[in-house]
Formats: sequence, C-alpha cells, structure tokens
Amino acid sequence: MNEWLAGILAIAGTIIVYVVALKVYQRFHYPFTLPVLTGMITIISFLILTGISYDTYMIGGRWIEHLLGPAVVGLAFPLYNQRKMLKKYFSSIITGVLAGAFAGVLSGYYFSLWAHLEEMVIASILPKSVTTPIAMDIAFMIDGLPPLTAVLVMVAGIGGAVLAPYIYKWFRIEHVLARGVGAGSASHGIGTAKAIENSEMEGAASSVAMTLSAVVVSMLIPLMTKLVF
Repeated sequence: MNEWLAGILAIAGTIIVYVVALKVYQRFHYPFTLPVLTGMITIISFLILTGISYDTYMIGGRWIEHLLGPAVVGLAFPLYNQRKMLKKYFSSIITGVLAGAFAGVLSGYYFSLWAHLEEMVIASILPKSVTTPIAMDIAFMIDGLPPLTAVLVMVAGIGGAVLAPYIYKWFRIEHVLARGVGAGSASHGIGTAKAIENSEMEGAASSVAMTLSAVVVSMLIPLMTKLVF
C-alpha cells in the first residue's frame, strides 16, 4: 500500500474511531467508556483482525503523536485562568505532588520485588507515572526498556482515569485540588484530560501536578537506582 494512502487512512480511521467513542461516552457516561480506552481497544482489535502491522498504522499515527506537544502546551490556558487559586494553595499542591511521586515510584519498585522481576524490567516500571516522553528518557538513562515503559505509562494513565471516580467515592475525596493533584501525579496526561472534564480548577491542579511530578521523578529515580541496583 502506498505510504501516503496508508497514512491518510490511519489518521482518518483514528479520528472516526475517537468521534464514535466520544459519542458513546456522552451517551453512556461511565469510567469504562472513556474514549481513550474504548478507542484504543477498537483500533487494536481492528489491526489484529485485519493483519495490519503496527508500523503500517504508525505511518499516519506518528502525525497524531506529534500533536501531543501542542496539546500539552494548551494546558497552560486553565493554569492561567486558575493562577490565583494555584498560588493560594501552592504549598498543599507541592506536598501532594511529592507524596504522589514517591508513592508512584515506590509502589512500582516494591511490586517488582514481590514479583521477582529482572532489574531491566524494574527500571522500565519505575517511571510509569510520568508523561511518556520523560518516562522513556528516564528508562533509557537507567538501562530500562523505553518501549515497555511507554506501554506501562499508558496502562497507568488509562487505569488511573478509569478507577479514579471509584477511588474518590470509596475514600470520600471531594476537594477539587485533591482530585486534581492525584490525577496528575498518578495518571499524567490522560488523568489531566479527565480532570479538565470535571472542572477547570481540577484540571489546572492536575496539570501542575503532572508537570511537577515529572520533575521530581526525573531526579528521584536516578538517585534511587544508584542505591538499589
């Protein structure tokens, strides 16, 4: 198949799948009908059933991937609108981010020890709770497997976005800042997108948490690996 045609079909197909998934989510508003989850399952199933390779799909998928950068920059808008609130609760947000960063790294580390995983796999798991580009760079620095890390980042993001409503309910977490910081620290961009859906204030807190968590984890993990590996 011509590369240009494959790319156009991949982009068009992804957009169509997302639009349909979004309509389903609007009609059946449940955590397990999140467009990113149902859309991912649909595309993976289609590729498997048709025998289309991942490399062929990514001819067009790469163009969508490049839009992640501008999308992250777009998160600055709710930050600007909620700047007074963020300044007022800055110390609380920092405390929450530090707690979330340590919990994300240590939970992955101790789970890996419990499962008796190899050091290379452990190194791939540790950065799972930060955004994909940074997580892959961290994994590379500590001799992990960046592709595996990318998959785990997606699992953490989707898992957090899906389970967050239930966790909020079970533990009676009602404050928008607590929800936002939790989503951004544990589920990075996907969690932030879900937080923005709930409210602009929650989205702003999640965006700050996602950014600060990436900074903290990028410093924490290299120091930690020197001590434990």
